[in-house]
Amino acid sequence: MYLAHFGLLEYPFGLTPDTSYIYSASGHQEALNTLLIALKSGEGFIKITGEVGMGKTLLCRRFMASLDEHHQIAYIPNPQLDPRALLHALAEELGVQDGPGEIYHIIRRINRRLAERVAEDRSVVLCIDEAQSMPPLTLESLRLLSNLETEKRKLLHIVLFGQPELDALLARPSARQLRQRIAFHCKMPGLKRDEMDHYLEHRLRAAGHHDASLFTPMARRMMYLCSRGTPRLVNILANKSLMAAYGEGKPTVSARHVLRAAKDTPDVGRLTSWLPGV
Repeated sequence: MYLAHFGLLEYPFGLTPDTSYIYSASGHQEALNTLLIALKSGEGFIKITGEVGMGKTLLCRRFMASLDEHHQIAYIPNPQLDPRALLHALAEELGVQDGPGEIYHIIRRINRRLAERVAEDRSVVLCIDEAQSMPPLTLESLRLLSNLETEKRKLLHIVLFGQPELDALLARPSARQLRQRIAFHCKMPGLKRDEMDHYLEHRLRAAGHHDASLFTPMARRMMYLCSRGTPRLVNILANKSLMAAYGEGKPTVSARHVLRAAKDTPDVGRLTSWLPGV
């Protein structure tokens, strides 16, 4: 639609997590550093939380991409599974899914594979995205998996990525044993005001645009007011604003275009109801 009009090679504000568009905001980098430090220290459980649209899935992919050959990654993107299904998913990720289906036998196969990796001086890292959707019993099965260890090290490192509802899930009395095992926790914040400007410019450059004035200063201020620094909302507003400017044949995005985009976006429209119409 608007690529040729603005001199872009591809759409800069897509919603699919794309590591080629990574912008290392301070909160994002702090969360990644927390993950790497916790993993190096040998902790069994690590937790990363953040509101919807803060970039948790992108952080998860960046974290997994940063691990070397001394780590084997197991990734479960949708953990809304019962305990047996979760164990089957982990066994499949580790390549030990063949065999009896009883939970006892699945755990034995997983334990043997983890011991093999330790003998090879490798660590297994289980990354679970959208962890707030896990049923309580499935969460408890994770605690049992964390019991797999030698006298000197954990056999399995588990990283939970989830929305704030994950904290409520872990606050239940039945989850207290697991909660006490989480040694590292980081909450992902939104973009700061100056970071949002750099974020816009970074994504535009990655998409082939090199003119930092595509969004006017007032457009950027309006975008921060409407998005509150949430990266996903910034992407949605930027994309819709570019469409609005393109529809008028304008070479730049103004605050009016951003306001029109905000009023068309349910998660931010109610926050701009007091602003003048367009």
